Amino acid sequence: MDRERVLARIDELDGYLRELHEIMPLNFEDYRSIEKRRACERLLQVCIECVIDISALIVTGLRLGLPSEEDDLFEKLEQAKIISSTTKETLKRMKGLQNILVYEYGRVDDRLVYDILKNKLGDFEAFKKEILQSISSQY
Repeated sequence: MDRERVLARIDELDGYLRELHEIMPLNFEDYRSIEKRRACERLLQVCIECVIDISALIVTGLRLGLPSEEDDLFEKLEQAKIISSTTKETLKRMKGLQNILVYEYGRVDDRLVYDILKNKLGDFEAFKKEILQSISSQY
């Protein structure tokens, strides 16, 4: 596994999460301004893309098989005991949100995104923790 590339993507994820925390709206009304909403959506999207990239790097690097789709990355990580089943399910939901943010702007539920910003950013930290534990146990 290309440990350095994985760690570089984790650093990138940390940077995006810091930016997200810096612009985090205080309340839903603040979130609804176009600039704030689009900035938060974009940062959330790139955070999820980092998670997918990290997952792909590990699956490829450990030769866990060829995933048939991105959700399969998370299955392979769980099967290899790199992430928990809870994290796997969380990552699948993240991927679903990313698809909505990227491809279906008309369907974005502002309340849902705001709730994720306020209550679910810890999911990224949980993912990082499991990945870093796995990396440290391999080296």
